[in-house]
Amino acid sequence: MKRTFVSTMAIGIVIAVALLAVKASWAQELVAYNVVDEISIPDPLTADPGDPEKGREVAVDRKKGNCLACHIMPIPEQSFHGEIGPDLSDVGGRYDIGELRLRVVNPKLLNPDTMMPAFYRIDDFHRVGKKFQGKTILQPQEVEDLLAYLMTLQQ
Repeated sequence: MKRTFVSTMAIGIVIAVALLAVKASWAQELVAYNVVDEISIPDPLTADPGDPEKGREVAVDRKKGNCLACHIMPIPEQSFHGEIGPDLSDVGGRYDIGELRLRVVNPKLLNPDTMMPAFYRIDDFHRVGKKFQGKTILQPQEVEDLLAYLMTLQQ
């Protein structure tokens, strides 16, 4: 009986350590970036340039960018564009890529009261579901892909 209890405890400890290791691997480590003049993140988050076609997919994906929920965009095949945020049809002509990067990564740095989510941030959130804790909405390459697409939107 004592041997079974000790074996059970040992197995329990091994499982607990394994679960802690898995949980630690779920937590995402952010790529370091620098905000310049409080308006821009001029340096890309990745070494690979963004792909505008993939960025367009990120923009319309409801589990990724979901930009259409709040913004009008030149994507006529998608219905029900939002009108809460500004029209993005000429966003690449209004901002440089560093300014857009800050707006996507963490728009709260520009306007603490904005409704726009921070797509590349993991801290200072309230009431985050457990499966989303420690995770960003977009991965660094997805941010760069989205930015490459947004920069094509110029009139």
